[in-house]
Amino acid sequence: MQFGVSTQLYHQQPLRREHLAEIRSYGFGAVEIVATRSHVDYHDAAVLDGVAAWLAGEHLRLHAVHAPVTERFEGRRWVAPFNNASPDAGIRERAVQEARAALEIARRVPVSVLVVHLGLPDSWLTAPTDNSREAARRSVEEIVAAADPLGVRVALEIIPNALATAESLVSLVEDELDLPDLGICLDFGHAHIMGHVLEAIETVSGTLIAAHVHDNHGRKDEHLPPFEGTIGWPGAVMA
Repeated sequence: MQFGVSTQLYHQQPLRREHLAEIRSYGFGAVEIVATRSHVDYHDAAVLDGVAAWLAGEHLRLHAVHAPVTERFEGRRWVAPFNNASPDAGIRERAVQEARAALEIARRVPVSVLVVHLGLPDSWLTAPTDNSREAARRSVEEIVAAADPLGVRVALEIIPNALATAESLVSLVEDELDLPDLGICLDFGHAHIMGHVLEAIETVSGTLIAAHVHDNHGRKDEHLPPFEGTIGWPGAVMA
């Protein structure tokens, strides 16, 4: 098992080399980069070239890229979220195109995993039909088709909506899609908010390819270090 740090830690500002140097200074050898244009403008080739150079200079492995979920992140708010499970073809296609654009960094530096949110969290939905399972399946197929030639596996993240529960994602990966490089990202904080950390670990154990390890008090996504919230870490780590 290898531990890295996500640039979620610095999400409110543009990513700088100093951030990667700080991660490296604490002994970590891998990072996840959060692809939000206000943080890393993945549409700008020069920005991606610079990030690739920083990673090499700091001797950091780019383990994962978090696919875009919003246009920008301002004042701890997600602004103009993308929805790859929208029944509206234009909305869905735009979300997929943003994921493809974020994969461009994999042409510059190896990336192991692209982490993808399926649909919008329940708290962002205006109607239950805003998240369509059929639209989500189509998006996953298209994103995997873009990631596979780059040697990148796609991990669908557990998030608080009906599409992205542990049980729903396992069904999608094992029963509904024939995509060998597709797996699941276990987000401990999200699983805790949804009330079933240990059950989620057991459910996804056969399809797990990535994890987001953070804590909260079971009500909102606080992104706390482990042991600063109410996740039962001894049991979770044992599981």
